[in-house]
Parts: sequence; C-alpha cells; structure tokens
Amino acid sequence: MTEELKKSYFEVLGLCCASEVALVERILKQLNGIQEISVILPTKTVVVHHTHVISDVTIVEALNKVRLEATVRPQEQSNFQNKWPAPSTMFSGLLLALSFLKYIYHPLEWLALGAVIVGLPTLILRSIASIRNLTLNINILVLMAVIGTLALQDYWEAGTVVFLFSIAQWLETRASYKAMATMSSLTSMAPQKAIIAETGEHVDVNAVEMNTVLAVKAGDVIPVDGIVVEGKCEVDEKMLTGESFPVTKELDSTVWAGTINLNGYISVKITALAKDSFVSRMAKLVEESHNKKSRAQRFIDNCAKYYIPVVMLIAVAFAAIPAALRLPNEEYWFHLAIVVLVSTCPCALILSTPVVNFCALSKAATTGLLVKGGDYLEILAKVKIVAFDKTGTITRGEFAVTNFQVISDDVSLNALLYWVSSIESKSSHPMAAALVEYGRLHSIEPKPENVEDFQNFPGEGVFGKIDGKDIYIGNRRIRLRAGCAAEIEFQNMEGKTNGYIYCGVTLVGTFSLSDTCRSGAMEAVEEIKSLGIKCVMLTGDNHAAAMLAQDQLGHALDVVHAELLPEEKARIIEEYKKEGLTVMIGDGINDAPALAAADIGISMGISGSALAMETGHVILMSNNIQKIPLAIKLARRTLRKLIENVILSITTKGAILALAFAGYPLIWASVLTDVGTCLVVIFNSMLLLQETPKLQGGHSRSRYGTFSMPSLYGKGKSINPVDGQGGYNGDYGDYEAIKCNDGCCEKLIHEVESPSGKGCSNCTEASCKDKNFANIAQSSSSSSVCCLQKCEAQSQSKKCGTTQAATINNACGCSTVGLLESVVNNASKISGNRERRGCCKQFAEQCCGLGP
Repeated sequence: MTEELKKSYFEVLGLCCASEVALVERILKQLNGIQEISVILPTKTVVVHHTHVISDVTIVEALNKVRLEATVRPQEQSNFQNKWPAPSTMFSGLLLALSFLKYIYHPLEWLALGAVIVGLPTLILRSIASIRNLTLNINILVLMAVIGTLALQDYWEAGTVVFLFSIAQWLETRASYKAMATMSSLTSMAPQKAIIAETGEHVDVNAVEMNTVLAVKAGDVIPVDGIVVEGKCEVDEKMLTGESFPVTKELDSTVWAGTINLNGYISVKITALAKDSFVSRMAKLVEESHNKKSRAQRFIDNCAKYYIPVVMLIAVAFAAIPAALRLPNEEYWFHLAIVVLVSTCPCALILSTPVVNFCALSKAATTGLLVKGGDYLEILAKVKIVAFDKTGTITRGEFAVTNFQVISDDVSLNALLYWVSSIESKSSHPMAAALVEYGRLHSIEPKPENVEDFQNFPGEGVFGKIDGKDIYIGNRRIRLRAGCAAEIEFQNMEGKTNGYIYCGVTLVGTFSLSDTCRSGAMEAVEEIKSLGIKCVMLTGDNHAAAMLAQDQLGHALDVVHAELLPEEKARIIEEYKKEGLTVMIGDGINDAPALAAADIGISMGISGSALAMETGHVILMSNNIQKIPLAIKLARRTLRKLIENVILSITTKGAILALAFAGYPLIWASVLTDVGTCLVVIFNSMLLLQETPKLQGGHSRSRYGTFSMPSLYGKGKSINPVDGQGGYNGDYGDYEAIKCNDGCCEKLIHEVESPSGKGCSNCTEASCKDKNFANIAQSSSSSSVCCLQKCEAQSQSKKCGTTQAATINNACGCSTVGLLESVVNNASKISGNRERRGCCKQFAEQCCGLGP
C-alpha cells in the first residue's frame, strides 16, 4: 500500500533568483522521504510533498544550513512575520545617516565603517553558504563590491551598498508577501473541520469518509464536495467561479468545498474525499501552474547560468588589465570594475518573467480561470482563431425532451423508456440526463444495475444490454454500430437535436431534444472578434441544430462545422493551426482530442467532463464564456508587462554603465539601481492583480450583482420560444415591435391582478390559436395566468408582451409569471436565486419603465 504523502509549505526568504531555486532543489533531493518539490520564486515559497519519515523541522534545518532563512508556513494561512527590517539593517542605516554629520564633526565619518561592520555578517554568511554549494548569486557579487570599496577606503559608499542591499531584500520580501496573499486565498479555501449531521460532532475534514452526511449552517464554509440531501440555501461561489451572485441550492443540488452557505441550513452527503475535492484539485493546478516556467523564463534562466561567471571575468579584466598595463588613474578602473560587477547583476531580468506570470496566473484564478502555466498565457496573447464546441459550451447543455416516439409495434412506450433511461443513467452526457428525467416524468425509474456491457461511443452514442436486448441510443451514426444499413431520414425543420433508438438492427424509437444558447454567448463571440480573432464552431450535432445556434448568436460565428466525430474535430483544428495559433473550447469527452490538438485547449471545469478538464490547458471554472475574452485580454496585458519589465531591466543597467564609462562610476548608485529595478519589476507586475478588464456590450447591474443580457435591441432582433422549451424559431421581429410602448406592460399587470383567468384553468393548447401564448402557457407555473393569456391570445397576438416575456425568459431564465410579479411586487414573490430575481426585475423596469 502506498504511504500517504504530506504537503508542507515553507517561506524561504533567501530565495532571490534562479540560482537559489536550483540550490533548494539540490539540497532537498538529498533528503530521504522527499517525493516532490515546487519552488515558487515570486512568493519565496517552497511546497514539499514528503512522507512522514521526514519532519518539517528537518527540512527547515537543511535549508537554513545554507542561510536561506526558511520557516514553516501552515497551509491555511500566510504567516508573514518580517513586518520590519532586521535590527542589524535598521542599526546600519542609523549609523550611515549619522556619518553624514562628518561635515560638522569629522571623526563621525568612521560611523560609516560601523554601518558596514553591522550589516556585513549576514551577507558574508550567505556568500559562504553559496560558495560551499558552488552557487554564484547576487550575494557574492555584492560582497565583492563591498570588499572592493573597503579596499579603496571609501567607507561611506561601502556602508551605503550594505544598507541598500539589506533594505531592498526586505522590501522584495514584503512585495512577494503581497503577491503570495493572493495564492494563499486560492489554496486554503476549504475549512479543516466538518460537522457530522447525525451527532453534531466536529471532526477533521480529512477523516470524513465517503457518503457521510454533514451539516452546513448559515455562514459556514462548505468543507467538501457533495449533494444536498436536506434543506435549501443560497451559496456564494465567487472564490471558486469568480461569479459574484449567489446560487440557490436545494435537494439534489451539487455543492463544492470552499463555497459559503449564505443563509439556511443544508445537509450534504459527500461525493469526494477532502483530498480529491474540486477545490483541492484546483489548488494543486494553481501550484503546478506557478511552478511551470514559460519559454521566456527558461531562456533567461539558461542564460543566467553563464551570465554571472562571464560578468565576473569582465569585471576582473577591467581591474587587472589597466593595472598590468600601468594605465593612469587605477582607482577609476577599479571603481569601474565594481560598477560593472554590481550593475550587470541579472536579478531584475530574471524576476521580470516569473513575477509577471505569477501575478497573471493568480489574477486569472481569482476570476474563475485556471491557466496551467505561463507558456499558455504567451500563446493566448497571440491567438488568431477560437473554435467553440456547441453543446454545453455555446449552449446551456440543459436539454429537454420535446418528442419521444415508438415506431415499432413490438415495443411499448414504457418498455422503451425503461431501456433508454436505465442505459442513459450510466452516461454523463447532458442529453442522457434529459432522457432519464423524461422517463421519471412518465413514472419510469431507471435501473442501471440491470444494464450489462455498457459502452460509450464518443460522437455517436451509447450501447447497453438490458432484458436480453442489445440497445443502441445516439445520433444517426449509431445505426452503423447497430448494423443497420438503411438510413432513415428525420425531418428537422426547427433545429432540434434528434436521436435514434435501435434494438439490435431494428429502429424502434426516435426522440428530439431542445437546447438554448447561454446568456452572454453572443457578446462573448462578438468581443473575441473585436480583438481581431476568427471565431468558428465545431459540433457533432446536426446541421439544423448548428445553424439554429448560429441564428441565436446573431450570425456572429465566421464558420460553422457540423456532424463531426471527435477525430474530425481534431483534424479541423490541425488545419486551422496552419493559419495561426488556435484555441479550442469544449466541455465533453467528445472534445478531448480537439482540446489536446489545439495550441490552447479551454475546458469547462465544473460542468465539463474530467477528461476535458485534464486535457485542457485552461479551465473555465464557471459556465460564463464571457470569461474567455477576458482571458485573452489578460494574456495580452501580461505580454505587455513582460516586455515592459525586460526593457526596464536592460535600460536601467545600460544607463548606469553609460554613466560609469562617462567617468562617473558610482557604486552605491549601481546597487540602488539594481535593487530598485527589482522592486519596480515586482510592483509593475502586481498591477495585473488590480486591473480588471471590461467587456464591451450591454451590462446591467442591480442590487443583486452584475449580469449580462443579450444585445437584442442593438441587433434589431427579438426571439420567440419554440414548443414551450425556451428554444428559438429563428424569426426576428422589428426593432420597434419590442419597445414596449404600446401599453402591453399595463396589460400584463392587469393580467396578473385579474381573477378572471381562473375560469380557464382547464383550457388546452388547442383552445388558443396563437403559438407563442400557448408556449408561455405550457412553461408557466400559474395556470390561471396562463389560461387567461391563452384566451386573450386572439386579440393580443400583435402585442409586444409576448416577445418581451420570451426575451426575458431567455436572458434571465425567469418565467413569464416571474416577470409579471416582478413588475407588480418588485420581485418579492419570485422563487429562485437573487440573480434571477434581479435580472427579471431589471429587465422589466428597463423595458416597461416601471419600478418601485
């Protein structure tokens, strides 16, 4: 049995550049029990995975033997203690300041030598430790500069060098702590304790076993992933998904570790151990992404291995050659050699890449995007083509069965529903969930335990044996798996997803499912195109369904490819890569080959499959694809910051060298420039943590948070539901038709308040000729209002209230009755989460000019 590993965090303040990273790895690899080492240079953090054979104290002692100033940091917090510089640094600075009084009392100039003596021991010990481990770093360069200035009896300059270097090290540590705080918030979201629902006992979250039921009270952080088995509440998932609005959780809802129960009490049955929870996997990905070096960083680090020795040789040459040739003004050449030694230190250049990548990766993670390394940010900044999957990416992936037919006399409807729901209950595809739910609506409970030899065929469908029957369920390609040669044409005029059911080689049933585009999908595509990027769609669905999605997006996509197998998606991606860097966005097993083939694969994290999450280079934590243009903008800003940092690092060094060769070799200015440039590089990179890119397009804000609504008005288009399922029929009305200025809002209010609709409670769809009102009647939860709308459909068919209600339903996911009540009662009666209530209310107020 494999021994469970312990993960320990260490703050290593002696980390400065790549040479110390190699030193840490070399020291720790020599210790027994160390399995994995991650060094995060920007935050001076070392993460060690080790067995219980070795203790944290032993690891700290090994690092401190080479003066790396290591301390143990608990995983759940960042324990920064150095709020003030070391006493030796402050005393050295005081002595240096007092030495300025030499102009009043000359003997005080010796205080500068005292400043050197006080601050030098730490520098000497670090340098000795580095030399013992055959490591050349900034400590050795600065020590050589101090010794050189002492040899010239320039005590004030030597003291200035020692003080500036010490204070700069402290400032860098402080800056690193600021950046580290962001990462700490990501890696320590889940609590360490949980409450057993049955006994009320508080236990360690790592000791909780599968299927245990936990109690989560209002205000508590949910400790593990699970499903709600009792109660109802609203949950804040901002730390996980980056979305600011609360999400309603009720029976059978999935909850995630690290999210906060805002109100109400729920009992949660855990579905994953603490170490396997989504937030734990996310934290591991965050750490791994910070530890991965980008191509620019690898190039700079490789150059740095040879850079310092070469600089030392050049500096020695500047001092030795003039002396050997007996050139005049030897002191000038010696000063020049020291300036070259200090000013050409590559610390700022080495930090320029990892710090900016660290800040960008942290910023992405806090906004619901996990990028698995700096390399992918560099590629994302230069992307030319973005390819979208349709189902679950552009569309919601929340299917509803609109038609289910038995076409064989040998099979009953109940038997077919039983076969289909039982087999589909073993599949994770969104369509499978819709078919299982449809079976339950007809009182058919699935029995997956009766299914044998279940097989999934990506891009085609599924197979299972049940009741001795070979059942194939899928799209038109599944007939080949079933061994049926005859292709049956299925009329699809409304753009629905069609499925076929085969019992052996015999077609025994068909079904249709509807789906709708995600809110904000059109804005996301248009925003990406505004960045000069080509947008395409790759889907395995039929052409009609693909073109319906294109219609819903306002024909924003440049190219649509339909009826594709997974390998065909990958082949098309390879073709697009010839035109430029290509991104693929998907959520399912069908998308895994294309995600892997693309230069950048972006997978839908929580809603997506585990394979897609593993294959993707970027993980979208929420279903909001408007985060994708934000990611591209962040990547471009990151590239700009990287270029700024490199230019700054090189130009400042060049300026000091130019000043030195012009006859002003100022050693203290060289040190100040070196450490100052490091600080500027860090703080310039940290601006990425503060900046928030804005999306173009229409956004509204209510007291419940920020949300987006399709820009239908700007396009002059309105959208109508299809068959009561919230789909679209592709018809577009006039811009003026939905301005809501023809009295329809007053009429809607009247319909809510009027009791006359109760007489229509038994009306049917046939009683109403207007298709739209019939659909609204089907989808509404209030039969009185629905039937009233049906009965008045004949005379009100041209009113904008119908299209308005449909538009709101698609934009906010709220029902027609929810809209009406929001206008009348300010959303007080609407069920559902706050974001939905706020969206309905805001939309109604904007359109109808009504409100509190």
